[in-house]
Amino acid sequence: MNIRRIIAFTFALAVVALIVGLSGCEKIASMVPDDKTTMPERMDAEIPIGMAAALTGPFAEPYGLPMQRGFELAREEINMLTDANLTFVPMDTHSTLEGAVAAVQGLVNQGVPAIVGIGISTQLKEAFPIAQEHGVVAFSSISSAAGLSALGDYIFRASLAVDIMNPSGVMITHEKLGYEKVALIYDAADTYSTSSTDEIREALEASGVEILTTETFQTGDPDFSEQLTSIMDMEPEAIFISALAPEMVQIIVQAREIAPPNSVHLIVPELTGNEVQKAGAAAEGAITFTNWSSTSDTSGNQAFVQNYRAKYGIEPEPWAAQSYATLYILANAIANAQSADSAAIRDALAQTMDFPTILGNFSFDPNGEAMYDPIVLMVKDGTLQLFE
Repeated sequence: MNIRRIIAFTFALAVVALIVGLSGCEKIASMVPDDKTTMPERMDAEIPIGMAAALTGPFAEPYGLPMQRGFELAREEINMLTDANLTFVPMDTHSTLEGAVAAVQGLVNQGVPAIVGIGISTQLKEAFPIAQEHGVVAFSSISSAAGLSALGDYIFRASLAVDIMNPSGVMITHEKLGYEKVALIYDAADTYSTSSTDEIREALEASGVEILTTETFQTGDPDFSEQLTSIMDMEPEAIFISALAPEMVQIIVQAREIAPPNSVHLIVPELTGNEVQKAGAAAEGAITFTNWSSTSDTSGNQAFVQNYRAKYGIEPEPWAAQSYATLYILANAIANAQSADSAAIRDALAQTMDFPTILGNFSFDPNGEAMYDPIVLMVKDGTLQLFE
């Protein structure tokens, strides 16, 4: 049974449906090419998937709500274009560590076979071991601190870990920009930010780049002028910023207040269009390492972009795209397993290899970490474009 072929075909169906305006399941079913196409056995039973995301609090708007939108769009497509019957059991993490732990525990208590969500690495580190302990698949769509999937064999991630993404980004930017003296600033209270900086530092040192200084701050700090002034006094050619969205925006804005554009490169891993819009002109020229671009020609990507715009009236965010891909990857594993049993889903996920997604051909390494090609983008004329 070649379920990979079928799920890949649903992307093509989505494109055709968008073009010709098909909406009914009967019309879509009639488009299956011929009886040589292998279809999965019918799975009519409802399969509840736990969804733990920040739906309220400071992480809702930049992370949790885009994740929810991506998950929901994928669920609607999968249910319409296949015989799956996926449903969500949503739990709000309230943007807190305690809320994330409670959400995962609550979903485990409800007996779901799999949980998607938990975007903040600091929260994942504490919450996902609960799912691991109870043998429930825990699949994060956006967490990227290094090594977290190794916490257990039921833990998977769709986002590229920083030990995969950041070294590639440093190599590309160093080759093209030729910087030799840089500074680092990061959130010492956040697992993702510290992990991101560790990987950047190691890659810079391997490239022979001098790190003039490293400054830190704490999640929730509103003012970074002291750290940025100290950095600018040392005249770096580039500043690497590792932070979550609220602090990321403020650092970009304050950095440009201290140093004018073109005086120093701002390199900000996982910068998104949302932060670019909030930072305004200060973000112009900033460079980022990321997982997804709306302009990519990966399987089904342009259909996703158009369908997302049509459904939500906004441009898709990377966190929505990664969550959309996450549910397709999970649905593929469920179909391959032909079971809603957690252990069977885990085993099928672990065997995912070169599965076509909007992120690219997707595989897991032996630890459950995502493997596909990272992307480097630059802010030009207020939008993120390929770095050239």
